[in-house]
Amino acid sequence: MQKIRYGLVVLWMLLCPVAPATAQVGIGIVSPNVSIGINLPLFPELVPVPGYPVYYAPRLDVNLFFYDGMYWVFHDDNWYVSSWYNGPWWLVEPEFVPLFILRIPVRYYRLPPAYFRGWRSNAPPRWGDHWGREWEQRRSGWNRWKRGTAPAPAPLPDYQRQYSGDRYPLQVERQRELQSQHYRYRPRDPTVRQHYRERPDKKEATGEQKRRHERERKE
Repeated sequence: MQKIRYGLVVLWMLLCPVAPATAQVGIGIVSPNVSIGINLPLFPELVPVPGYPVYYAPRLDVNLFFYDGMYWVFHDDNWYVSSWYNGPWWLVEPEFVPLFILRIPVRYYRLPPAYFRGWRSNAPPRWGDHWGREWEQRRSGWNRWKRGTAPAPAPLPDYQRQYSGDRYPLQVERQRELQSQHYRYRPRDPTVRQHYRERPDKKEATGEQKRRHERERKE
């Protein structure tokens, strides 16, 4: 249960309203709200995955995708998500990865792990085989959907093109401020939207903390 709660907290924290390049990309150890070593000199070129509401970065040696208004990276069996192309990033547990991210065909992974070998390039990775029966039961039917009925992709956050190098906003609060000014899109994926709705407002959360501390002080 602690692992599941952590995944939920990560997603609602992240979803707070908040030029082509070939780049060397390094990914390291991660904890919530830190860099995982993606250092792109410019806003990446993002190309639609045909038939999916997802974009991928064909010129990068990293599994970078854009879906439902967010950037998603897969590395070392972990999914990470951010609202900006250079992070900071949050870890997403396998139970909470959106369905259309899971469904991305193998051929669009620019740096596929070794265990992808032998899998059909036009089909999604065999996540059930890799993550096990328990995961498969929790995400039952993850790859059953009517082809040709995928929703329209979210608009790209092109405003981020002007924020590169020293201009890139490293502070999450500044990122959220810019996003609220320039990017009005809100998640539509049922899983992502649910977590977005359940995200407590920052001020409300702070007020609740104060009330709890006051009750504890009186006790």
